[in-house]
Amino acid sequence: MSIKQYIQDNEPRMLDELFSLIRIPSISAKPEHKDDMLACAQRWRQLLLEAGADEAHVMPSAGNPIVFAQKLVNPDAKTVLVYAHYDVMPAEPLELWKSAPFEPEVRDGHIWARGADDDKGQSFIQVKAFEYLAKNGLLNVNVKFIFEGEEEIGSPSLEGFCREHRELLKADVILVSDTSMLGADLPSLTTGLRGLAYWEIEVTGPNRDLHSGHFGGAVANPINVLCQMIARITDKDGRITVPGFYDDVEEVPQAERDMIARIPFDEEKYKQAIGVKALAGEKGYSTLERNSCRPSFDVCGIWGGYTGEGSKTVLPSKAYAKVSCRLVPHQDHEKISRQFADYIVAIAPDTVQVKVTPMHGGQGYVCPITLPVYQAAEKGFEKAFGQKPLAVRRGGSIPIISTFEQVLGIKTVLMGFGLESNAIHSPNENIPLDILHKGIVAVTEFYLNYGSM
Repeated sequence: MSIKQYIQDNEPRMLDELFSLIRIPSISAKPEHKDDMLACAQRWRQLLLEAGADEAHVMPSAGNPIVFAQKLVNPDAKTVLVYAHYDVMPAEPLELWKSAPFEPEVRDGHIWARGADDDKGQSFIQVKAFEYLAKNGLLNVNVKFIFEGEEEIGSPSLEGFCREHRELLKADVILVSDTSMLGADLPSLTTGLRGLAYWEIEVTGPNRDLHSGHFGGAVANPINVLCQMIARITDKDGRITVPGFYDDVEEVPQAERDMIARIPFDEEKYKQAIGVKALAGEKGYSTLERNSCRPSFDVCGIWGGYTGEGSKTVLPSKAYAKVSCRLVPHQDHEKISRQFADYIVAIAPDTVQVKVTPMHGGQGYVCPITLPVYQAAEKGFEKAFGQKPLAVRRGGSIPIISTFEQVLGIKTVLMGFGLESNAIHSPNENIPLDILHKGIVAVTEFYLNYGSM
C-alpha cells in the first residue's frame, strides 16, 4: 500500500488522534495548566506506542515531563532522533478566534485550533510517517522520539535532560518539524536559524509615584529615561550600538546573498499582508536578509505608570521593558547578554537606577546542504511537492537545536511544513489538510532515502 493510500484510508482515525492532542490545553507559560502538560505527555506516549514504538515513557525533568519512545530495527542501522514539543502558546485574545482554540474544527480544507501547526500538527506528521513505515515493514532505520513540554518558554529543562540521558539519546541525526516553508507552492528547507537573547529592563526613579504637577520637570521620569535609552540601542542605519555586538557576526557570503535574491518575494504583498506602508531595517541589506541572516533588536513590551481608564497625572516610580535580540550563527548569546547589560547600565543617567535581568537565550544554527541527510530530506520534499525545495535561512529561533549539537554532537535537519498563513502564536492558528498529507509523504520518503544511503 502506498503512503498516499494509507493516509486516505486512515484519515478519519488520524484526525481523531490529532484532535485528542489539540483538545488538551498544554500551555507551558501558565502554571495552572500543569496537569494538562502531564495529560498531553501521557496521550503522546499512548499514540507513539499505537504507532509502532517498541517502548514509550513519560520521563521526569526539572520542569514539565518529557516523552521518550523508540523503535530499534537493527543495531547496525542508522538512528534518527525525532524532536518535537507538545506545549503551545496561550490562546489570548480569545475574542479574535472564529472558533474555540482548543476545540479543533475543519473548515475550508484547514484544521483550525491552537497547536494545529505549532507543534502538534507538525509533530503528528512525523509520527504518522513513522507509523506507516513501521506497520508495513518498511522502516530501515532505528527511530527515537523526544517530545518536550517547555519549548514555548525557552526549553529551560531540556539541556539538563539531554546531558543526563546522553546515551539514551544517541543517534546519527535529529529530525525536526517545527519550521516553515516559503509557500504552499514554494517548498523550502530551513538550513539556518537565528539565535536569541532576551532581557527585562527595570528603571527606578523616585521612591514612590509622584504628582506630575508638583514634581514634573524637576525629577527624571523613569518612562522617559527608558525610552531615551532604548532609542540609543540602534542608530540611524539600523545597526545595534552595543560595543562588541558585531565582533562575531560573519558577513553573508555573496553566493548566499545571490541565492536569497533568487527567492520569489513580492515586497508590496509583504507590506500589505501585515498592514504597513514601509519597511525598516539595517542599511545595505534586503528584507529577506534582514529577517533571516542578520541580527536585530526589538522591544517586545514596555510599561509603567498609569495605564487604566481615564487619566491620572502621575510621575511613575518605575518603568519596565522586555527586549530581545535575534542573533546569527557564531554570536554567543551569553556573551551578547553580558555586553547588552553592561551597555544599558553604562548609558543610564545618574537620575535613575537600572537593573537588567537576562531571561533566556540560545545559539544560532546552520545545517550544510552538502550533508547526505539533508539531501535525503530534499528528495522527500521533491517527492511530496513535485519540485526541489529551496534552501533558506529563517529568522526565528529554536535554541535547543544548537544545544543538541553542543551536547549530543548531532546535526539537525529541519523538515518544517508551516506556512505564514497558519498564524502560529496568533488567533485562528491553522494547518491545511493538504500540507498535512504532503508532510507525511515527505517524511516517509526521507526515511526511505536516508536508510538506503
